[in-house]
Parts: sequence; C-alpha cells; structure tokens
Amino acid sequence: MAATVVIALIVVLGLVIVIVNMNRDDPDPAPPTSTSTEPTSAAPTSEPPEAVGGASVCGLPGEVLEGTLTAAPAAEWEYQGTVAYPTSDEFGPGATDDSGFRYCFQRSPEGALFAAANALATGTDQTLTAAWIDYFLAPGPYRAQLLDEEGSGSASSTSARLRIAGFRLLSYDGSSARVDLAVRASADGSDITLSMIYNLVWSDGDWKLSAESESPLDVATIPDVAGYVNFGG
Repeated sequence: MAATVVIALIVVLGLVIVIVNMNRDDPDPAPPTSTSTEPTSAAPTSEPPEAVGGASVCGLPGEVLEGTLTAAPAAEWEYQGTVAYPTSDEFGPGATDDSGFRYCFQRSPEGALFAAANALATGTDQTLTAAWIDYFLAPGPYRAQLLDEEGSGSASSTSARLRIAGFRLLSYDGSSARVDLAVRASADGSDITLSMIYNLVWSDGDWKLSAESESPLDVATIPDVAGYVNFGG
C-alpha cells in the first residue's frame, strides 16, 4: 500500500485506475472515511520536524500560526492539463521553478490548502514530477525511500479526469497541516470520489509533504462530499 500511495503522489491518474479496479473486484469495500463537518483532532503518528525558518521562500507576507477554514478562500482557477488548481496573489503559488512547477505558499491555513490543491494538479503532469517531488518532499527519515519508490513508479496512459470538489482542514498549527481534499475522478467509464489527505510541514519557507512516515498521503474512497467545504474551479 505504501508504494501505491507514493505512485498516487506522483501519478495521480494511475491511482484512480488502481482504485477503480479495486472497487470492481471487491463487493465489500472498507468503510469510508468520516465526513464530519468538525475538524478532527487526529495527528500524524510521529511528531513533525521543527519548522525551519518563518520567512516565506519567495517573500509572501501574512504569516498565520493557528486557525482553521470554514469557508472557501477567494481564488483564481487555472489548469494543469485538465485539472483545475487555485491561485492567489495572497496565498500562492508565489513563484515558478525553471523546470515549470509552481511553489511558495503563504504560511497560513489558506496557504496550506492552496499547496495541497496545487500538489494534486502538479502530480498529474509527468514532465514536472521528477523535479517537483524532489522539491516538495520535506527532509525526513523516509525521504530517500519515498524518492526511490517514486522513481520505480510507471505512468498511466489513461484519460482519467480529476476535479477538486471540496476540502476539510483537519489540523493546523503553523508548523504542520493536514489538508483533506475531496476529489472526483472519472476513468474508463467509472466515477469515484476520493479523500486525499496531505500531511504537510512548513520547511525552508514553504509547505512541503512530510517525510516522517512512509505514507505521507492518505487516500480512500468516500461515498460523497458531505461535510466538505465546497471548493473547485
């Protein structure tokens, strides 16, 4: 399952097909994740690394070290292929790498949400993933393993389509954030809804994916988007 999760991080379309096939073969799927409207108090099994530096890597102002989100922040929506992602002069992305991936998000609940949503879109572009994941994976004990597993993943040729439908900010303290994206996916004539929980840490002036465990992205099918804040392009 760890390898599947890492492939999901890099080639989200491949994950969609894996889950569609699992649902076809398994008449009794595992119970869906909770759709409670209240943020959960769950936390990663290990403590996140201490935040490195408070200043934004590209100078975005507006640091917020605690809080939550109960309404969708204002956003302009652009597209990575067919996947819409949010942008904001305030929340990010504030910079684009020479290789083409976007980075630099505000140290705030909104910035963490925008970082996760942009990660979803960037992960569908095979021309960006190698450089992007090297940047996006924070330092941690599982970083090398996750990079190795990413390199062994194979891309999917499916014409899957993904759309962010909503979000829940499960936790936020300025040094770490757990962002749950509800994602509608269509592939090979099948439609599913996914919960994709990004475990983020503030590292070197930006939101990055935690490498403190071998499963930094938690993925599950859900029946609907009840309990999520509406969000999408």
